[in-house]
Amino acid sequence: MSKGAYHGPLEVVDLCCYRIPKSYKPGMRVDGLIFANETLMATLAKDQAPEQVANVAHLPGIQVASMAMPDIHWGYGFPIGGVAATDPDEGGVISPGGVGYDINCGVRMIRTNLTYREVKPHLRELVEELFQTVPTGVGQSGRFRFNDKELRQLMRRGVPFLLDRGWATPADIDHTEAGGCLEGATPDRISDMAVRRGLDQCGTLGSGNHFLEVQVVDHVFDAECAQVMNLEKDQVCVMIHSGSRGLGYQVCDDSLRDLRRAPEKYKIELPDHQLACAPVHSPEGEHYIGTMRAAANYAWCNRQLLTLQAREVFAHVFGRSWAELGMSLLYDVAHNIAKLEEHTIGKKQKKVWVHRKGATRAFPAGHPEVPDIYRGIGQPVIIPGDMGRASWILVGQPGAMERTFGTTCHGAGRVMSRTEAIRRAGTRRIDKELEGRGVIARAQSRKGLAEEQPDAYKNVDDVVEVVDGAGLSKRVARMRPIGVIKG
Repeated sequence: MSKGAYHGPLEVVDLCCYRIPKSYKPGMRVDGLIFANETLMATLAKDQAPEQVANVAHLPGIQVASMAMPDIHWGYGFPIGGVAATDPDEGGVISPGGVGYDINCGVRMIRTNLTYREVKPHLRELVEELFQTVPTGVGQSGRFRFNDKELRQLMRRGVPFLLDRGWATPADIDHTEAGGCLEGATPDRISDMAVRRGLDQCGTLGSGNHFLEVQVVDHVFDAECAQVMNLEKDQVCVMIHSGSRGLGYQVCDDSLRDLRRAPEKYKIELPDHQLACAPVHSPEGEHYIGTMRAAANYAWCNRQLLTLQAREVFAHVFGRSWAELGMSLLYDVAHNIAKLEEHTIGKKQKKVWVHRKGATRAFPAGHPEVPDIYRGIGQPVIIPGDMGRASWILVGQPGAMERTFGTTCHGAGRVMSRTEAIRRAGTRRIDKELEGRGVIARAQSRKGLAEEQPDAYKNVDDVVEVVDGAGLSKRVARMRPIGVIKG
């Protein structure tokens, strides 16, 4: 979190949206829009993230508005929770700050046919075996190793590369955003350092806010949508949150270094050097897009291999194959990515680059990119909360296409820096506190749990209330955590 408060204008648009007028700062090309309610704005006003919303509004080619979701907090260049669409035919740019360091950090949900009653007697054993099997922590390597040539193939082909090895199923691919592969990836342009960092990290969880969580559906809000998703009360599910690991971080770092002088070269004036960017149709822009796509494909493979390991653990603990346990993928969605999409802007169809940084795609019913099985209800939206309260499944709504380029929130959003969270934890045992709430938690260190304690985050229920009220996505089911592993 940043120091200091935001002192600029915030105009009320409606109960779920506030505006920063483009008159606020010279150079703003569009307004800023923050989707939040009065409760969340009281917290946000103490942070400088709204200033970043205004800064993003300076980007060439930006369309409609610089936007932020209700889980907004301070980030690198863009706020986390930031959304911006740029039109390449109007000099639109691509900005690594609008994707983030962890390219294609995202989340997926796996169903089971187990109930809480069946899992509860085995919960501690299950969490312990997950923790021992799934690699967690900074720089941790895993059991899946690829040589340089194989890794570049993986980054070009995404999850279909794993299908050929028996590590994914056609159904896994069908239920992953973009089929687990962005076309046009250029892994040959990725630095040797990035490749080295990725050789042994595919299939590892990482650290920070990444997790593998065992959850139980505790309330169904939309019975029709839940039935299509094969979700019901007391059902046990698994949620996985991870990204492109050290490889993606290095790709972003390399790109920011390469783009350092691009704004000056293309005469782009920016209020913050962290917004370094280049026109989409430029050598620098095309280079970043190709390497970003490669890192995104790596991230989808990472989550797929994490799924494989979770399925193996469940099969061992419960003595049945993962197929017999009904461990099918409900959906996988990215929340740190930029994609070329078609949207209606001012009654015209345009292809624009939608930057989503800490924001989730939320396409409505009927959209051609929604899998067939969900096309009648809308794309599943997966919103993780903190490890002590809840997570959510929603579906995309038409309002998202009308207001936010088909986008909704991605999580709860931090209200406390990691340093502050550790300070406030003091000598408390966060694992014991969680156990008192019925959650078995394992992590590599007490510090890791202290950084991610529930109090470090907004209440995800408040965040979800805003996106539901704004018509961006509709509540389907709420899950509570019962077991979690972290780095």
